[in-house]
Amino acid sequence: MNIAEWILVIFLSTALLVFLILGIVLLAKLISVTKEVKKIVLKGQDIASNANDVVTNVKGMTSIGGVVKTFTDKYKNESKEKRDGKKSNN
Repeated sequence: MNIAEWILVIFLSTALLVFLILGIVLLAKLISVTKEVKKIVLKGQDIASNANDVVTNVKGMTSIGGVVKTFTDKYKNESKEKRDGKKSNN
């Protein structure tokens, strides 16, 4: 092989080595980013679930049926306390 072929082989080998190392580093970073995204998605699902619970509670307190149910439950507890002669913690 002449000198031009050796220079070309060295140049291509070096380029291949650089791209191989960059690929491995980028793959490792991608895996770590994927783990972080999974944590964020799980946290988002938890927040959405909690928000759904809050909406359900607010809906129960603002609808006519929810308000009536709250007052009847309170009335039942008060009448039970008077009958038993005790106060509840509510």
